[in-house]
Amino acid sequence: MKRKLATAHLLVMGAGMLACSPEPSLPKNLRGIEKFDVVIRNGKVIDGSGSPGYLASIIIQADTVAYIGQLDSTRTATLEIDASGKVVTPGFIDAHAHGDPIKTPEFYNFVAQGVTTICLGQDGSSDSKGGFGAWQASVDSIGPALNIAPFTGHGSLRMETETPFEEELSEADMAMMTTELDHQLRLGSFGLTMGLEYVPGRYSGRKELQALAKIVGSYQGVLMAHIRNEDNDKLEASLDEFLSLGEWAPVHVSHLKSVYGEGTKRALEIISILTKYESLGYRVSADVYPYMASFTGIGIVFPDWAIPPANFNLVKKARRGELEEFLRNKIAQRNGPAATLFGTAPYAGRTLADLEKELGKPFEDILIDDIGPRGASAAYFVMDDSLQEALMTSDYVVVSSDGSPGMRHPRGYGSFGKMIETYAVQGDYFTLEQVVHKMSGQTAEIIGLKGRGLLKVGYKADVAIFDPAKVKVKADFQHPHHLTEGVDFVLVNGKLARNNGEFVEERNGSLLRRE
Repeated sequence: MKRKLATAHLLVMGAGMLACSPEPSLPKNLRGIEKFDVVIRNGKVIDGSGSPGYLASIIIQADTVAYIGQLDSTRTATLEIDASGKVVTPGFIDAHAHGDPIKTPEFYNFVAQGVTTICLGQDGSSDSKGGFGAWQASVDSIGPALNIAPFTGHGSLRMETETPFEEELSEADMAMMTTELDHQLRLGSFGLTMGLEYVPGRYSGRKELQALAKIVGSYQGVLMAHIRNEDNDKLEASLDEFLSLGEWAPVHVSHLKSVYGEGTKRALEIISILTKYESLGYRVSADVYPYMASFTGIGIVFPDWAIPPANFNLVKKARRGELEEFLRNKIAQRNGPAATLFGTAPYAGRTLADLEKELGKPFEDILIDDIGPRGASAAYFVMDDSLQEALMTSDYVVVSSDGSPGMRHPRGYGSFGKMIETYAVQGDYFTLEQVVHKMSGQTAEIIGLKGRGLLKVGYKADVAIFDPAKVKVKADFQHPHHLTEGVDFVLVNGKLARNNGEFVEERNGSLLRRE
């Protein structure tokens, strides 16, 4: 049920309208300005803190919120936006996103939802070829349409060692990793992400992870992880492994889920694990995307002994029967071949069951002979609605998309719109104030984004303006790249990125540095 928020300080008029008081005196630094840069008039301000919304106008000067309150109609601005009948919120922050700001700097899929900042470098994989500083300079020169909060990928660090697929790294390799991590944190990386279910992160042990966690903590950075195993029967051990690193740095669980788990009771058991580590004084958090299908490489269904560094061709010859049996059992456990929907060519849009009919052979043979453990990515319908929705309502949990401009999964085009449309407007899960908090202020606090995430004087002017009733998600699994509709205006660093429902060609995002 929606938690009721206190509204004692608001005057209610008529059918839910909020009273406007006369304009007070403007701050001294604004009184002599004849024309402001931006004025947003008469919107319901939901400031991202979780506090009740209120009617106000907003003045933006350069890239910063300069004033929030009542404003006389004689005050003018170079850009004036009438937000009557709409809400004005902080731009949303995606705690776990994917994409390449050099190849696709527009990020239309995110901007259309009101997202103004995304966290990249996820699941242990960060793109900083040629050096992190050179990558930063490239992104700076291109200028993305929204803000990028970069993280360092543990797997990317490990791949630069002499033996990335070994469980025990040499002292020299560990020194290389710790030195490079320190370097990237000094240059402004927000922390370290881990992909402990993926190659090469799956080979790392506690000693290695502790050494890296200590460095992240020394910079007040954040540890994020795709934990080692999200299957329901392995979840406790995987969460314990990662959350115990909270002794040295804040720990954040990426796309928290239980594969095969069911029910609200199970969700509460999972949340209790987070509570256990918070009770030790650790900073604990997580993110969830509002879809019941995951998306990752098909290697997730193959056994450890069939993925790198194993030679798959040799495995096929030496252990074919064993591999076939493993895949049959694994796919059955994951709700059968109809629950695997491919998202990459040449099979995009078709399920594993579709391919059985089309190719006329069992799905295990298709996986072995036609695809292999590195030949495709897919959506997997393996999650329970009631469990995931209960996780979503936890105070530990914020919103992410785990999506990108090109991924064939609607989460990259609809996660934030769906939180508004399905869970705040249509459903009885959150008030609008609560869901905005999960998508802005709370996320900013978790990742250490200073001066963003709230509509507050002195904060950067990342803003979304919309009528909540008109926000409509158009992406689905058949059409995953349809843009969300209804977010009319988006400002990034005080400049328009979306103007009355249309994208603005000029890009005003920034590559952020941890302060």
